[in-house]
Parts: sequence; C-alpha cells; structure tokens
Amino acid sequence: MRLFSFTNAEKATAYLWTLRALDRARANYVVLLHAGDVAASLGELREDYLGQADVPSLTGEELTPLLDQLYLWQLLDRSYDGARAASLAEYRNRHYVYQFTQAGYRAYRAVEDVLGARMDDATLSRLVLPELLADLEELAAANIEGDSEMVYRKLNRLDSTLGEMADRAARFYLMLSDLARTNETSAEVFLTHKDALLAHMREFSSELARYAPRLAAGVRAVEATGLEQLIELAAEADDRLFRTPAERLADWRQRWSGLVHWFTAAPEDARRSEADRLQDGTVTAIAGVLSLLRRVTEARRGGVSRESQLRHLAAWFVATADLRGAHALFDVTFGLGRPRHVSLVHPDPELIPTRRTWWDAPPVEVSRTLVETGRTASPGAPGRIDRNDAGRRRLHDAQLARQRERSAAARSLADEGLVGRTLTEAETTLLLSLLDIALAARVPVSGKATATGSSDGVRLTLAPAATSSTIATVRGVLHLDQLSLTVSGSR
Repeated sequence: MRLFSFTNAEKATAYLWTLRALDRARANYVVLLHAGDVAASLGELREDYLGQADVPSLTGEELTPLLDQLYLWQLLDRSYDGARAASLAEYRNRHYVYQFTQAGYRAYRAVEDVLGARMDDATLSRLVLPELLADLEELAAANIEGDSEMVYRKLNRLDSTLGEMADRAARFYLMLSDLARTNETSAEVFLTHKDALLAHMREFSSELARYAPRLAAGVRAVEATGLEQLIELAAEADDRLFRTPAERLADWRQRWSGLVHWFTAAPEDARRSEADRLQDGTVTAIAGVLSLLRRVTEARRGGVSRESQLRHLAAWFVATADLRGAHALFDVTFGLGRPRHVSLVHPDPELIPTRRTWWDAPPVEVSRTLVETGRTASPGAPGRIDRNDAGRRRLHDAQLARQRERSAAARSLADEGLVGRTLTEAETTLLLSLLDIALAARVPVSGKATATGSSDGVRLTLAPAATSSTIATVRGVLHLDQLSLTVSGSR
C-alpha cells in the first residue's frame, strides 16, 4: 500500500504530474532522468494540456524533494550519475537520476486507469471472435509442425485476448447496472444512445452465437493434435528466467484449461461454458435495457417521475406553517412506525402522567431486551449452574497431595532435626514458613526475646545466642545471626 501513498498525500497533484512526466519520457524511450529532465518533460506536458488541465510549473530544484519522496515510497529507483558533474564541486553534490521501479510503474498505471476510465471504454468486443478462431487454427498447425515459438506466441495471444474480452464484458455489464440505477439523472443520455446500445448488444450476441460452436470445435481440434506436446512446446519457448521448467509447464497447463473452460463444457459436467454464460448475460442485458427504456418513456410521457415527485415533496416541506407540521408530513410520507417501547410509562405515574407528550416528559428507561427484540424483559427461569466435578476432583487431589507432602516434611523435621544434614525441598519450604511465623510473632524485650512458631505438628523455637546458626538446604545455606533455632514436635 506504500506505493499508493502519493494519491492521498498533501501534494498529490504535484506527485501525479511528476509521474506523468516520467511516463512521457518513458514513452520516448528515455528511462533515466535527472530532475532537470523531469522539469523539461513537465513543461512539454503543460504545452500539450494547455487549456485542458492545470499542469504545475516546477523547476528541477522544486522537483528534487518530490522525486526523493517517490523514491522513499518505492515508486522510483534512484542511482548516482557522476558523469553529469562538470566540476569537483558538482561531483561532490548529489547528482541522481530516477526511473520507475516495476511495482511503481504498475501502481501508477493503475491510478491512471481509474482516473481515465470512461463509459465508451466499456464495450463488448465482437471483432476478436474471428481472430480467436484464426489463432486456434494456426495453433493446431504449429503444434503439428512442432514449432515451439509459434505455439508460444499463439497461446500467449489467446490468453491475453480472452482476458481482455472478459474484462471488457465485466465493465460493460457493470456500466449497464449503473445506468439502470441512475436512470432518473441520466435519462437524456440514455435516450440519446439507446439505439446504438441495443444494436451493439444484438450484434455481439449474434456474432457470439455464430462463432461459439466453431470456437469449441477449434479447441477440440487443437487438443486432437496432442495436448501434452502443446504444453511442452509452449513451456520450452517460455523465456521467464525465474520460473523452473515444472512451474512453466503447470502455468501453461492452467492457462489452457481456462481457455477450454471458456468455450467448451465437459459432457459429464452440468456447468455451462463461459461463452454460453456470456451469451445469456447479453440476452438478459438486452431485456433489461428494453425494460429501462419502457420505464423512462412512460415517465416522460406522463410527466411524473421520481425527480418530479421529490421536487413536489420538497415544495410541500417549504410550505409547511411550522415545525410540527413538517414533522407530521415527514411521518406520513416516509411511513415511520411507532417505536416498540411506546406503551411504557414512567415509574411514578402520578408525578409524570401518561397524557404528557414525548416532547415535555423526561425519557423512560428501556430495557435492552425490549429495544433489541421487542419483547418485555421478564425474570425467567433461573440459569443452569455448571458444575465442573472433574475439575473440582482434580484440585482436591492436588490439595491432598500437597498436604501429605507437607506432613511428611514436618515429621522428618521433628524426628531428625536440623543439624548434620541437608534439608529437602519440602522441608526447606516448611522451615521457611515456620521461620516467617516465628519472626512475625517475636516481640523485642531489651532488644532480645524468644519467639516460637508451630505448624503441621512441628514447633520452631528462636532464641538469642552468642553465635550464629547455619542450616544446609537444597536451595543453599541459611545463616541466622546471633540466633539459635530448634525444631521439635508440638503437643
């Protein structure tokens, strides 16, 4: 999406004309351009569009930041051109030349196609049908002779012609759909071109009906000359460097499958070919245009159309005496129904009587159920309680296991003591919890006091001492400064 950033930038018009200047030079086979060359090409565009478009007048210095920004958006490629330097000072300055990147040129052409799209471009191409038939005959002959280059050219041309034909047909039917939706505002245009439009569709329909069986026979004739040989010859002449031979074969096999689907349908398949669908779509479009013509003609003959009705309605709104009358006219015209909560009353009917109008009464709280579904909210049945018995059982078993482990650690602390051994993880955890209880309960008296803490059938006693206590655990060595620590069973 970065490639299209120039379309909504602050200087979108300047960026667009800069790209058009680069495209003009590209059409004249000039690929690398300096900022001054882009300015000269922009001046030529200004002369070509004189009186038709406001082409900006920009110098090379003014174009340089625009070109650099387009380079950052990856629409352009920038390279250093030292040959343009006439002196050492110029050599040390920036002398860049710019050209389109492949993706940048595609993005620019996409924007130009959107901006330059016109109604007369959306037409059905009936003249390509005899060309398709001739290409199929020449393709069959080239496959018999084993001419790989001719097979490649004909297959490539058939693929591009069919793609263009499908694209033009899609745009044509989209144009007809837009015309049918907007016939009130473009009735004059439609009446002016109706004869040419109907003649165009009838000619295409007749030509398609005449050539469709012959094209299907031409496709079968090509397949009769050897389909695998055809695919191999096309892939052999394909010069796309970054495709492996297997990928080229798969690509051409898929293209041929699409071409066959366009003109023929398998006997065992209930689906119709794309040519048959295009024929049906053209016949349906002719009927739609005739129906549209009848509606437009009747509206013009009777003098009543949607446009005239809206004008009369607008005049009625302007002629209303007050705002209340305008609201009443709006309700009657557009048929607005009453809201679903119109029967609700205020919680205190004596304070806010029901005869008071909506304009004067304060709003009433409405439940979400009534607004969304139209049904009055009710308490209803109590909700079902989800009981996760398996989860509760699992948690209970885990709790019992922890309790058993803690009890075993308490018994080993009471029986074996703390001296001369290394405490296990469970014993260390229990000792630290007992030590936390004892320290929290200790009340200093003259700076020294005795404190005790008990849990799980074991008692820990802290007493002041002249030396320090050292206890070895799996987590490390615990030192208690000037404290003696003893563990015994509690009673």
